[in-house]
Amino acid sequence: MKRILDRINEPKDLRSLSVDELQRLAAEARELIVNTVSQTGGHLAPNLGVVELTIALHRVFEAPRDKIIWDVGHQCYVHKILTGRREAFPTLRKYGGLSGFPSRFESEYDVFGTGHSSTSISAALGMALGRDYRADDDSSVVAVIGDGALTAGMAFEALNHAGHMQRRLVVVLNDNEMSIAKNVGALSGYLTRLRTDPMYTRGKEELEELLQRIPAIGPRLLKWTLRVKDSLKYLVVPGMIFEELGFTYLGPVDGHNIPQLLNILKKAKAAEGPVIVHVLTTKGKGYKPAETNPDKFHGVGAFDVETGKVKKSGRVTYTEVFGRTLLTLAQEDERIVAITAAMTSGTGLAEFAKTFPDRFFDVGIAEQHAVTLAAGMAAEGLRPVVAIYSTFMQRAFDQVVHDVCLQRLPVVMALDRGGIVGDDGPTHQGIFDLSYLRLIPNLTVMAPRDENELQHMLKAAVDYSVPVAVRYPRGTGTGCPLDQDFREIPLGRAEVLREGRDATILAVGNTVEPSLEAAEMLAAAGIKAAVINARFVKPLDEECILTYARRSKQLFVVEENVVSGGFGAAVLELLAAKRQYDVHPHLIALPDAFLEHGSPSILREKYGLNAKEIAEKVRVELQRSRLRLAPTKI
Repeated sequence: MKRILDRINEPKDLRSLSVDELQRLAAEARELIVNTVSQTGGHLAPNLGVVELTIALHRVFEAPRDKIIWDVGHQCYVHKILTGRREAFPTLRKYGGLSGFPSRFESEYDVFGTGHSSTSISAALGMALGRDYRADDDSSVVAVIGDGALTAGMAFEALNHAGHMQRRLVVVLNDNEMSIAKNVGALSGYLTRLRTDPMYTRGKEELEELLQRIPAIGPRLLKWTLRVKDSLKYLVVPGMIFEELGFTYLGPVDGHNIPQLLNILKKAKAAEGPVIVHVLTTKGKGYKPAETNPDKFHGVGAFDVETGKVKKSGRVTYTEVFGRTLLTLAQEDERIVAITAAMTSGTGLAEFAKTFPDRFFDVGIAEQHAVTLAAGMAAEGLRPVVAIYSTFMQRAFDQVVHDVCLQRLPVVMALDRGGIVGDDGPTHQGIFDLSYLRLIPNLTVMAPRDENELQHMLKAAVDYSVPVAVRYPRGTGTGCPLDQDFREIPLGRAEVLREGRDATILAVGNTVEPSLEAAEMLAAAGIKAAVINARFVKPLDEECILTYARRSKQLFVVEENVVSGGFGAAVLELLAAKRQYDVHPHLIALPDAFLEHGSPSILREKYGLNAKEIAEKVRVELQRSRLRLAPTKI
């Protein structure tokens, strides 16, 4: 039987399908997503949970005239399939292929790029205000936000403003009781009561019908004073919080029942003011391994469809080393506590949470709160370690500046996914952290050369008693053996790994190993290059750097960070301050740009950060230098 999916080239094609055909389409979309993500990796469980919801949205609303904004954006796969990108879907997250997130550069249907959470309601309200400003447009604006993303402060700011403005706006709350892991917090508890308590799930229509049936006074109750109406709301009306914010609340509704979804979305579309549509979904729906372990299949690498087993390289990851090391340190130091922002498994803290439940704090998707919470704990003598992905720490920049560093509080910030992360693309590349952290006073910034050095740096960071950021990459390490005992790392001291007088390669973090490989290649060509593991971006080991820079005159600074304001910029500032005008510095870094998605190996080759490209850069620059210094022929 020919697939219904093959007949869907744009959303309007959905409007000719029967409900039975829509349900078959949902099954076909799930099959395509599972088979594709098993090869490319990606966000599986979130997308399986919104299949029927996406179909219903595109059946009721008329995209791209009606604007649908996906938050966080990792639930947009079905949306892409239904909006003309079905044939390209196998290229998902591959270099040159489809992005794993909505992208305004990819399709007119992707009306707003979303890679970080909790931005959709703000953007949707902005679009609604823009629509109303033109006064010639009756289109709808829809924000689809998960209950996990609703834990972030920005979402509440937007809800507050949207309720005040009273513009036509639909917010679809995709409630699957999950963000990446199980949701936490008071709001999560409130939504649970809406899902399970009959007093909460009774709709407004039922309330009105009940009052009408009360003899004699029933009809008058419906017209009673605002005070009585509000009192009744607190007792029986579902969605009280949203109603008080100025929204009309509709739901809860089964997010896998297409007829129910179509009915409630039509009501939402017809409403005059802001509407909340509360949709209950199951994360991982339709694929048993993902339903059973939704956090494992939230963002997953390639896996076997039959068994659900993820394909692994066998090497330990930086994240695993971080988690194990912190657990060991916490067993020795009762002051250590761990904090994460809805990323317990993703940051390697699952075992810590089990072992020390009273010393582990998952704050939900609230990075700003996480950092200031840590600052408060540090002020009381604890040693908080905040584990947050590099790209998400950008959201807490003000808190790092004012609440941690200005007060010199001993908070350790563990920045996972530093540098090129690859397939998730520009919203997730951790390529700005060395720049935005280096400029903050009182902050020590470290980056390990490998997974073994990470454990020593983490121990040192806890012991330094100053604000520290430890930045490490995504994925597996080099495969080097791990020391059983911790080694001391003196504050601000680099490590010379290889001697050589022709050139000096000063590398930091995961660029150290390819720099060593490059030095081997250069040695085979007769070029002797020293290699230094900087270890610290701040403070710099000025004596070591200046000594080797003066000796070779040719200094190559290598980092997996944008060139603007990063480690290389710090070295240039040092050379200028010390008036080292006869030293020729060369920066090998990422461009001042947002990096596209693609495997890290492809991107490192493209941007000159693998061993071969580093060696070639050194060879070419040394050759140019010799030509400049050669006597001119007459």
